[in-house]
Amino acid sequence: MASNDPISLTTVSAGFIQDWLDALKSRCTAQELASLLARSGLQSGPMLPTQRVTLDEFAKLYQRAAPETEDEMMGLWSRPIRPRALQHLVTVLREARSLTSALYRFTTFWNLLLDDFRLELRDSTKGVELALVPCSDKSHPQRFGHMLILKLAHGLLSWLSGSETPVKAVHFAFPRPDFAADYAVVFPCAVAFDADQTSILFDPTQFPSPISRSSAEASVFLERAPIDWIFTGSRAHTNSLQVRAFLYGATWQICQLPDAANALKMTPRTLNRRLKKEGTSFQDIKDALRRDMAIRALQQGTHSIEQIAFDTGFSAPANFHRAFRKWTNRTPGSYRM
Repeated sequence: MASNDPISLTTVSAGFIQDWLDALKSRCTAQELASLLARSGLQSGPMLPTQRVTLDEFAKLYQRAAPETEDEMMGLWSRPIRPRALQHLVTVLREARSLTSALYRFTTFWNLLLDDFRLELRDSTKGVELALVPCSDKSHPQRFGHMLILKLAHGLLSWLSGSETPVKAVHFAFPRPDFAADYAVVFPCAVAFDADQTSILFDPTQFPSPISRSSAEASVFLERAPIDWIFTGSRAHTNSLQVRAFLYGATWQICQLPDAANALKMTPRTLNRRLKKEGTSFQDIKDALRRDMAIRALQQGTHSIEQIAFDTGFSAPANFHRAFRKWTNRTPGSYRM
């Protein structure tokens, strides 16, 4: 992803991918897992649970783990998803004449492969809902797996239509996790938890006709996986990410809430209320941008920690060190590549 894109700087918490890492343990040895993490730029060992994960690291881990475990869902489901399954899925969906038809094909495809859950497509006055229904009382939600399959459906629809498909609602059948804020990077709507079933709701009246996708375009989509289906266009997902994008394109050090509200064409009070509803604040967004800019700069290694401290708005390196430890539970030096 381009380094001048504010979303390319986004990081997610290690908790967001912890279920994925736990699932990987069923598909490889401890040594193989350590190697996967190291080659993806992630630290293994006791520090991992507090490490912020960049989108590049996220993608690299998937691109190595899927082929090396010979499971394109990397242990997230009880039955391995054999190599080239996703290629076949993309081929099948390319032939759909509508996005509703593509959703139906997506559902029937996964119901041939999954033992833990079955996918149901439901029509109602609210829209078209894709739901994961447990096959037994013993089927427990796998948080990362549930996120990934819903996002795959959304990402494929977005790819087929050539623009990010609107989503009305996303519900997960597990309690709200500590890393709930990370879902804002993934889904273009608010996410609810503690639902009876995991589901994603679309408005079919907003479905455009699919564009013709060539086999070459399909190959690029698969080669870049999972970037083009998970991080489809997250700068517009929520008010908080719109604020983040504004700050990145402005002189963010001196920008305040009224500046962002004016750019988003709303009053400061309205923006503040909407951010609070999303579980964040203007200052939290500003701090998260500073944190992620610092992480990217530390990993690139072209500037000193003192320079990075000043570039991210700190008057002294000691203040930067304290803030960085508060944000990540780690020292700035530990993020050096």
